[in-house]
Amino acid sequence: MSSGIYSGFSDIAKQAMMQPQESLLEVKSKKNKLYIGIPKEVSFQENRVPLTPLSVALLVNNGHDVLLESNAGQAANFSDKDYSEQGAQIVYDTKKVYEADIIIKIAPPTTGEIEMMKPGQILISTLQMATLKAENIQALMAKKITALSFEHLRDEGNILTVIRAMSEIVGATSILIAAEYLSNVFEGKGLMLGGITGVPPTEIVILGAGTVGEYAARTAISLGAEVKVFDPSIYKLRRLQNNIGSRVFTSVVQPIVLEKAITSCDVAIGALRAEDGRSPCIISEATVSRMKRDSVIIDVSIDQGGCFETSEVTNHTHPVFRKYDVIHYCVPNIASRVARTATYALTNIFAPILLDIGDMGGIKNLIWQKSGVRNAVYIYQGQLTNKHIGERFAIPCKDLDLLIVSHR
Repeated sequence: MSSGIYSGFSDIAKQAMMQPQESLLEVKSKKNKLYIGIPKEVSFQENRVPLTPLSVALLVNNGHDVLLESNAGQAANFSDKDYSEQGAQIVYDTKKVYEADIIIKIAPPTTGEIEMMKPGQILISTLQMATLKAENIQALMAKKITALSFEHLRDEGNILTVIRAMSEIVGATSILIAAEYLSNVFEGKGLMLGGITGVPPTEIVILGAGTVGEYAARTAISLGAEVKVFDPSIYKLRRLQNNIGSRVFTSVVQPIVLEKAITSCDVAIGALRAEDGRSPCIISEATVSRMKRDSVIIDVSIDQGGCFETSEVTNHTHPVFRKYDVIHYCVPNIASRVARTATYALTNIFAPILLDIGDMGGIKNLIWQKSGVRNAVYIYQGQLTNKHIGERFAIPCKDLDLLIVSHR
């Protein structure tokens, strides 16, 4: 079928989905009981859990069953007792958790976890395109799984809601981490981040005016630091100015201005993101070598390769290294450092979605009605629906709109 005809059918399907549907009135009364499984994370240093005990209580009070693998919430300081008191069933056998109809977790499923999944399950987790393997996608397809990647979930304002929430946390936390490494406790320069009367404030350079950059700037300004924000986009810089509500030094990426700011600052935050692929590496090793002794680099973009040429991936156990007497903090999963706060942010997003699946009579009706959830689906009943994954691994891809219409 030619692409023109295919896209024509897709447009018709989308139009059909916008039409009033008589069947949707019936759906409301067909409330489904959900069996939700929360396995313990096996991914390295993943401390978050998708649901808090109070969200579990909300689901249980709405007639759903929640199976939680023992110690799944321990790293976020939620005990098994906290969950069991709110109605969760604590399970000690991992395979038992994977008997649930819906599996919700943080990290993408490993090969071993996919083997434990049963045919026709719903999976809600991250996708993490950078580490994705073709065999895992094919294994999910073979089991007719419906899989949603929560980094692609959009809210009513068309914002990537999980990405936004985690970026807010990471932006604010990156400044607090910088404050730690400026102090004597971690063999830093012995500076207080910010400043007091009669003492010049610390200088912070933020690369990137997205959500991470905005919340880093907010936190730094509130602590009294002198902040400079660089971004290639005038639009993003203007938006940051408006959102913060106070004047802050902003500049497009002018090499001479940027180099002067980096070599004189106390803290440099790397928060430039790429839409797809590697983040732009805009600070050379030569520039880092001229930075002040004991200054701090927090490279938030390290999961996409990093903004600094000297950056190398570190972890929560060994978070920093020194190069040219500059402290480098390059941990990819900063949100896991404040796992409890991150869990509260995630549960506010996931609990309403799970309730909607039950109230609307199943995932199919939710996808039908909510475009933000539809955006997160990458496998629907065993059919790949994400064209980027299809192109990357040469796997045939179906149009999700057509699939939903044909299954109704």
